[in-house]
Amino acid sequence: MKKKKVLIVNDELDMRTFLCTLLGTCDYEAIMAEDGQEGIFKAREFKPELVILDVMMPNEEGVQLYSKLKTDDDLKHIPVIMLSDIGKRTFFHSQNMLKFALGQSMPEPDAYMEKPVESEVLLQVAEKLLSPLKKTHFGN
Repeated sequence: MKKKKVLIVNDELDMRTFLCTLLGTCDYEAIMAEDGQEGIFKAREFKPELVILDVMMPNEEGVQLYSKLKTDDDLKHIPVIMLSDIGKRTFFHSQNMLKFALGQSMPEPDAYMEKPVESEVLLQVAEKLLSPLKKTHFGN
């Protein structure tokens, strides 16, 4: 059986390593990127089935990468789990303000999880998003 590819985009090496190891134990193929620029390149190259994306990276690249993913016809179907130190409510408030200011709408991520994330919860969310009967828009 072919392993499902998961793209991990995070500027922190220890978090990338942790997520890669965690996903590897569950038979996923983890692909790592350390910033948004590398993330979009690898998303286009490897066509992952799931993206785990850090919100806060240098130059706000997490939010920018999310926008690129959701506006690219070849990538917009890929579910995204957003990870952040920012509270879920604060994040969504800032996104709503951005939508209002820029006049553009962006779909909500399929899941939003606050750090530190529990391994079991993250794996459960990933499994649900990768299942054929995926359920969207849930978080911790």
